[in-house]
Amino acid sequence: MSPLLLLIVIPLVAVAFIIAGSNPRKTALGAAALNVLGFLLIAGKYRLAEGGFQFVSSVPVIPSLGICFTLGADGLSIALLGLSVVVTLAAILVARTPQKLPGAFYASLLLISAGGIGAFASVDAFFFYMFHELALVPTFLLIGIWGSGDRQAAAWKITIYLALGSFVLLLGLIGLYLSLPLGARTFDMREIAALAEIGAFVPHDAVFLLLFIGFGVLVSLFPFHTWAPHAYASAPAPAAMLHAGVLKKFGLYGILRLMTPVFPEHFADRWSVLLLILVAGNILYVGFVTISQKKLDLMLGNSSVMHMGYAFLGIVAWNDLGVTGAAFTLVAHGLTIAALFALCGELRERTGTLDFAELGGLAKSMPAFGLLFGFAAMAAVGLPGFAGFAAELMVFFGAFSAGDPSLGWTTYQTLTVMAVWGVVISAVYMLRAYRKIFLGSQPSRWGGLLDLGPVPRVAVTALIALLLIFGLWPPLLLSLFSSSLILP
Repeated sequence: MSPLLLLIVIPLVAVAFIIAGSNPRKTALGAAALNVLGFLLIAGKYRLAEGGFQFVSSVPVIPSLGICFTLGADGLSIALLGLSVVVTLAAILVARTPQKLPGAFYASLLLISAGGIGAFASVDAFFFYMFHELALVPTFLLIGIWGSGDRQAAAWKITIYLALGSFVLLLGLIGLYLSLPLGARTFDMREIAALAEIGAFVPHDAVFLLLFIGFGVLVSLFPFHTWAPHAYASAPAPAAMLHAGVLKKFGLYGILRLMTPVFPEHFADRWSVLLLILVAGNILYVGFVTISQKKLDLMLGNSSVMHMGYAFLGIVAWNDLGVTGAAFTLVAHGLTIAALFALCGELRERTGTLDFAELGGLAKSMPAFGLLFGFAAMAAVGLPGFAGFAAELMVFFGAFSAGDPSLGWTTYQTLTVMAVWGVVISAVYMLRAYRKIFLGSQPSRWGGLLDLGPVPRVAVTALIALLLIFGLWPPLLLSLFSSSLILP
C-alpha cells in the first residue's frame, strides 16, 4: 500500500475522533503536525534522479470501467502535497475555536485538507475528481456557519458556481473517457497521456471546452471568477487559507496533469489567442478591480484571482520555461495567500473591521504584525528574494519567447508586456493597503491593540520562511518539476 494513503487517512481518522468526542483543536493540530512529519518522510524517500510517479499502489474498484483507486506522486505532486500539509498546519494553528459547534468547525477544515491531499495524490482521474468534491461540502459549511458579513449569500454563491463547474468538468471527463479506444478505456492519467502521445485517440474540441471550462471555473478563470472574492472575504481565515492556498490549485493542476498531454495543439496554436485574452482578463481587468477595493478581505480575494492569470499565462506560453513557471506559481501563490489571509483574520479579530478608512497607524501598537504583513505583501508583489519573483520571472520570459519568432512581434509578446504591468498593479494595491493599515495617525480606539500572539506568529513566519527559501534557492522546487513537466 502506498504511504501516500496515510496523508489522506490521518485527517479522516482525526475527524472520526472529533466526532467521538475528543478535543477538537488538539486532535486537529495533532493530525496536521503528524501529516507534516509523514510528508517529510515520504519526500525524503522520493528518488529525484529516477523521477516519474513513485509510491504507486492500485486497487481495482470497477474494473469493467477501468476505475481503480490508484495513488502515486511525481515531482509536481510532491510539491503540492507539501503545500497542502504545510498550509493545513498553519490554518489550524491560527484558527480560533468557535463557541458554536467547535468539533464540526475543525472537522470541516480537516476534510478540506483530506480532499486536497487526495486529489494531488490520485493518479486515477475519477478519484482525482471525487476527492475534490469531498472538500466542497465542508467549504460551504465553514462559510455559511462560521463566516462573516453576508456569509449565507457567499456560501450559496461559491457552492452554485463550483457545483456547476464540477458538473461541466464531469461531462468533460466522461467525454475524454469515451474518446479513448474501446479496448483501452481507463481513468489512469498516466495511461491517458501515453495513449495521447502515440496518437491513439483524438478527442473532440467539445471535450477540450468542457474540461477547460470546468477546470477554469474551479480556479476562477476570467470570466468565471466572481465567486472567489466574496467567498474568501466571508470565509473564516483558516477556510480561506485552505481553499485559496490549496484547493484552488486543483484546477490548474488538472490542466497541467490531464489536459496538456492530451490537447497540446490547443494550447500551442489552435486556441492560444482566446486563452491569451482570458489571461488578460485575469491579470488586468481583475487587477484594476482589486485596486478599487476598500476592504482588505475583498482586496485579497480579488488579488488571488488576479495571480492565477500568471499561471495561465505560463501554460499558454507552451514552452518548458513558461509551464515550469506556472507550476512554481502554484506553490508560491499558495504560501503567500495563506499568510495574507491568516493575517487578515487576525486583524478582523482584533479590530472588528477591515475597512481601510477605519484603520491606520497600527504599526505603533502591533510592530510584529506590521513586519510580517510587510513581508507577505512584498511576497505577493513579487519582490526579488521571494518565490513569487522566481515564478513570475519564468512565466514572463517563457511567454515572451513563445510563438513563432519568424512572425516578429506576436500576441504573446504583446500580452507579456501587458502582464508585466500586473506587477505594478499588485504593488499599487499592496503598498496602499499597508500604508492605510499600518502607517499614518492611529485612531485612539486602536491604541490598546495586542500584537500578534506567539502561535499565529510562528505559523505565518513559517510560511514566509518557505517563500524566502524557495525564492533564494529556486532549484529546490525546479528539481522536482523538471521530470514531471516535459511537454509533448
